[in-house]
Amino acid sequence: MSGADVQAPVLACTGLEVRFGGVVALDGVDFPVARGSITALIGPNGAGKTTLLNAVTGLVRVAGGAITLNGADITALPPHRRAAAGVVRTFQNLETFSNMSVLENVMTGAHRVIRYPLAHALFKTPLYFRRERACRDHAMAQLDFVGLAHLADAPATELAYGSLRLMEIARALAAQPELLLLDEPAAGLNMKETRTLGAIIRRIRDERGVTVALVEHDMDLIMDISDAITVLNFGRELAHGTPAEIQRNPAVVAAYLGEDEAEDAAPGAGKAAQGGGR
Repeated sequence: MSGADVQAPVLACTGLEVRFGGVVALDGVDFPVARGSITALIGPNGAGKTTLLNAVTGLVRVAGGAITLNGADITALPPHRRAAAGVVRTFQNLETFSNMSVLENVMTGAHRVIRYPLAHALFKTPLYFRRERACRDHAMAQLDFVGLAHLADAPATELAYGSLRLMEIARALAAQPELLLLDEPAAGLNMKETRTLGAIIRRIRDERGVTVALVEHDMDLIMDISDAITVLNFGRELAHGTPAEIQRNPAVVAAYLGEDEAEDAAPGAGKAAQGGGR
C-alpha cells in the first residue's frame, strides 16, 4: 500500500473538546486519518497535540465531539477496549521494562494477540509452552523488522537511546495495530537515526498495511513521509492539507514564527514553516 492508495478515514475525530478545569485544551478539533495514510499532527508547543492522542486512546475524557474508528463510535470506550479494537500507541517518554531483555519487552506487546487461559500459565501446560514459543517468534519478527534482532537477548537498559525508540515501535507492532499512533518518535534522535525511523514508518504503512498518525516536531521528517498534515494552535485546528499545502499556508507560518516575522518570511514561507517547528 502506498500514499496513492489512501481511502476513507479509519479514524475520525469530529469537534473534539477537552477541558482541564477552566483550561480549554482542545476546542472543536477535527482530525481525520485516512486508511493507508501517514498523517501528521503538528503545531507549536502547547498546541494540544499529545492531548488529542490521549483523547483518541482514552487517557483523557472528552467534553464534546466524537471519535470513530472504522465508522464505530469509540468515544466512551475505556483504553483497553480501544487497544483491542486496534488502536496502539507509543509515548513521548520511553516506557521500558528495565528488568527485562529487549525481546521480553517486545513480547509484552505480543500478549494482546497471543493468549492462553490463566490455568495453563499456572500449571505450565503444553498449550502454555506452545503459545509462549509463538509469542517469542512473533516478537522476534518485529525486532527483525526494525533492525534489532541481533540485540534480542541484551538487557533493555544496555540499548542506546535510538535503539530504545525502535524497540518501542517493535513492541507496538507486536500488538498488531490497525492504527499506530506515534508521539514524537524522533525526539532525541540524530539525523541518521531520524532517516532510519522515516524509512521504518513508511515500511509500516507499505509492508504491514498499518495506518500511521504521528505527532512530531522534526519538520524535515514530517514533510518527507506524510500524506496529510493537521496543524493545531492553541487547541484549535489551524489547517489541514498535504505537506505542500501546509508549507504554503501563511497562517501556519504565522503560528510558528509570529505575525511580524511571518510577514518578513512570506517570500519563502515554505522553508520558514519547515524550520520553525523544531
